[in-house]
Amino acid sequence: MKQSDTKVLNNRRSFLKNGALAAGAATMATGFLTRGLSTFAQATGESKASLSAGDAAILRFAAAAELIEADLWQQYRELGGVTQGAQNNYQLALQFLDGDGSQYITSNTLDEASHAAFLNQYLISKGAEPVDLDQFRTLPSSKATGAEQIGRLTNLLKNTVDTSWFIRYRSANNPDFGATFQQALSIVNRPLIPRDNGDFNDPDHIQVIADSAAFHFGTVEQGGTSLYATLAQKTSSLEVLKIVLSIGGDEIAHFLEWVDFSGNAVQGPPYSFASSQTPVKSNGLTFPNFNDLNDPLFQTNLIFPVPCEFISPDLPLCAVIRPTGDVNSIAADAVASLTAGGLFAGQSPAFFQTLQTLAQQADAAQRA
Repeated sequence: MKQSDTKVLNNRRSFLKNGALAAGAATMATGFLTRGLSTFAQATGESKASLSAGDAAILRFAAAAELIEADLWQQYRELGGVTQGAQNNYQLALQFLDGDGSQYITSNTLDEASHAAFLNQYLISKGAEPVDLDQFRTLPSSKATGAEQIGRLTNLLKNTVDTSWFIRYRSANNPDFGATFQQALSIVNRPLIPRDNGDFNDPDHIQVIADSAAFHFGTVEQGGTSLYATLAQKTSSLEVLKIVLSIGGDEIAHFLEWVDFSGNAVQGPPYSFASSQTPVKSNGLTFPNFNDLNDPLFQTNLIFPVPCEFISPDLPLCAVIRPTGDVNSIAADAVASLTAGGLFAGQSPAFFQTLQTLAQQADAAQRA
């Protein structure tokens, strides 16, 4: 199938209906991250009630995670999000999986920027130190047309994607009880965005990049989903609990969309190129049709978590977020997972030390 045959962008669920509004969203996201204390403090009555050390540590790690998410999603938005006029082949490949794919990317980017800005400004309003990672924005940008040539916190040019979550959320087993899960696909050392304009040329090649990104979207957002659900168990303040649960709920909304989106990358037409006869492949990476496996662990049209073990194996199975049990290591595990996938390839030792310190402090937090 040619890229010219792919579905066009359908903004039927969109409030960003053209390039001008998309550009406005990017400006709004930048504003979220740079707005000063005075505006926020005035809006909140300049409340200075102090946070416990544990709650401050939890929110600081969450702010760091959101800054990282905002950085990587911004790269996806620049090349795959909503724009005005002719679409590049990466946008078309994403829209082939879902006609609203570019809109979802733009919206996800805006959400993460708002989370980062809110958490930092909330910390400031309570007299706590915010998180600033700007000194580490040193990694290269894509050279493809549309990508801003600025320093990045994250690297999407050569990544290994953990796809085991796809199996985990279709299984009755829970990693909190020691269960492990196979990789749904082997996506190793692959670009997740076009590296330069040459990546746009071959329809199968750019579709594989988009399909790899589709699974990475789910990898990132399921990690945030478990992170917030676990951190919530350690908060002391009811207001901090409200913040963690509310932002965590938005991460769940993101995750469920990308569960559906990634499933479209591994099933037959009209959603993807994949079929028994013509799987989409490029440079040795193949996206097969999972429906040909007749295995419920690979079912493509599941969006919601299936019931699994929870609290005790003696209790009935229950559909929940998983894992949520590693309350003493969830932040460190999140850093390790992101690092293992190559997201920070090229970063300085000081960057890793900063993240590890924030993670250790969040993991040490205890409910008062």
